[in-house]
Amino acid sequence: MAPDQTDSRVDLAWETLLDLEADDGPLVERLEHALRDAVSTGRLPAGAALPASRRLAESLGVSRWAVTETYGRLVAEGVLEARVGSGTRVPSSARPVAPRRRPATRSAARPGAVPGATAPSGTLPPTAPRPGHDLRPGVPDLRHVPRDAWVRATREALAAASNDDLAGAPAAGHPAARTTVAAHLRRARLVDAPDTAVVLTRGATDATARLAAALHAAGHRHLLVEDPSWPVLRDVARRAGLEPVPVPVDAGGVDVDALVAASARTGARVALLTPAHQFPTGVPLSGERREQVLAWARSVDGLVVEDDYDAEFRYDRRPVAALQRLDPERVVLVGSVSKTLSPAVGVGWVVLPVAWRAAFADVPGGGPSVLDQLTFARLVAGGGYDRHLRAARGRYRRRHDALAAALDEVLPQVRLTGLAAGLHVLAHLPASAPDAAEVVRAAARLDVGLVDLRRYQCRPAATSRALVLGYGNLADARLAAAVARLAACAGPAGA
Repeated sequence: MAPDQTDSRVDLAWETLLDLEADDGPLVERLEHALRDAVSTGRLPAGAALPASRRLAESLGVSRWAVTETYGRLVAEGVLEARVGSGTRVPSSARPVAPRRRPATRSAARPGAVPGATAPSGTLPPTAPRPGHDLRPGVPDLRHVPRDAWVRATREALAAASNDDLAGAPAAGHPAARTTVAAHLRRARLVDAPDTAVVLTRGATDATARLAAALHAAGHRHLLVEDPSWPVLRDVARRAGLEPVPVPVDAGGVDVDALVAASARTGARVALLTPAHQFPTGVPLSGERREQVLAWARSVDGLVVEDDYDAEFRYDRRPVAALQRLDPERVVLVGSVSKTLSPAVGVGWVVLPVAWRAAFADVPGGGPSVLDQLTFARLVAGGGYDRHLRAARGRYRRRHDALAAALDEVLPQVRLTGLAAGLHVLAHLPASAPDAAEVVRAAARLDVGLVDLRRYQCRPAATSRALVLGYGNLADARLAAAVARLAACAGPAGA
């Protein structure tokens, strides 16, 4: 019997997403219910360490008193336990119960019933050295990839691996790694799915490319995509034989009325969306529109592909749960570590409804190496991934705020839109500024990397004064200089 690859050191629960909006009533009661539900369903596993009350209060945006009061109640009931010197934990004797399943309201999406399409997500591979002042989106802070933690996890995974583990790669991923990733998604994104719904892939682009092929094989020929959106998604869709159908995005996310009209016009019944943090506009899909999108999918017996793009990084409010949770048989969730660790790691996942698992398995392709899968599982189960996410979130939040402050100081006419989240902002230049394409070219001569919003538009506008500014891989020491050089290029036209 193969060793349990997920049984490592200490199990931390600091990235567990608590849904405080699921119930009405006083805050303490809602927090108590959310924690109790997380323990009873196993999203907070037996023995897991909870954050200190101050840290949890900060992450939830609530008072520390509310957290300490809730901890005290649950400790008194035995739901949690408090140990001197080791904080608050889930008792080692805790046993999860099966979560309540929502009754199906309509027939599940069937592979042969949807004449739409779906496309992928990912990042373009670097083809040239990145500029010294890098304000381009799509890449995390490569200076802080947790190299030492990854090396330790690799050693542990390799030492624990059996001969059978090293003999080959199961098509859907190593069972222990799938279990660990599934548990992480249930904790951190409130995903509603069993371990068997998770398939490990080489990344989000790989996952969605294979999904697009499965949809094409089932008869799909169109894909509803957000406009603007990541162009790689549209290119992969076309290679799979799916024609992207652009749907505009506004301050509330994708325009659902336009989506419904485009679906009726083309027959497309699959939509690829980024609900948590739309790229590149930076807006979330509103709660009302979440329900409307799912209502559309049910009405046409359709499917939503949820690209969980940089959902781990929210700075001004609590993260929202994955759209997948609202209807697990209508939503395919796609994610990866390309934004949290590095695109080079090459580990991703897809969470599939029952009706699409066989069709996805029929598409040729394979996942990441077994050793990389088991290494990532070790990093997650040992708490290293949670620690890295916490550190990265704080670093990106400070950098986001510093970038906004620097822009306000030297370019006060620039208007920033989108959430304080992720690794980019959308900057609108004043009407007196040159066209964005000219700004990009001028900045390149000063070793500053910029991207015009038109790069992501399905039908690029004739003129543009919007830049997508990434700060993920921008060195803090070069931030002020990068903004100063941007200001020199974005001054009044002809100045």
